[in-house]
Amino acid sequence: MPEIVTSIEIAAPPSRVWRWFASQQALRRWLSPELEIDLQLAGRYRMPGADGETWISGQVLELVPEGKLILSWLEEGAGWAHPGRLVIELAAAAGGTRVTLAHDGFAGIGTPTWRRTADAYQRGVAEHHVLDDLAAAVATGEVPAAVTADA
Repeated sequence: MPEIVTSIEIAAPPSRVWRWFASQQALRRWLSPELEIDLQLAGRYRMPGADGETWISGQVLELVPEGKLILSWLEEGAGWAHPGRLVIELAAAAGGTRVTLAHDGFAGIGTPTWRRTADAYQRGVAEHHVLDDLAAAVATGEVPAAVTADA
């Protein structure tokens, strides 16, 4: 089953990087400014896709502070019978934190064009630099606003 993976090393410990996952406001700074998420296990979320036209929705499948965030991932209106997944993992590394982002589950979305969808996501890795946006947010040294207000 194809998996689209990208990663980055951020010069900060996992605890500092995780602050940018700990609230809706923090996630909006680097993932999507229009993200609406109930950041708890089985919580729902919705946001525009990187193309600005597609809407993505799903649920929080796993949430491990300073470790990982796994979301179900469904392109609304695309005819997907089942969602894929977005898996973001943090791991301590010599230079700080290795953040790995993976999209998987394409073969299970239930459309005959799933391979084209996976190919489009692979191209998207080169076009949309979401992990660079995360690294830039962490590099500001700021503590994200509303970490405790909406967590």
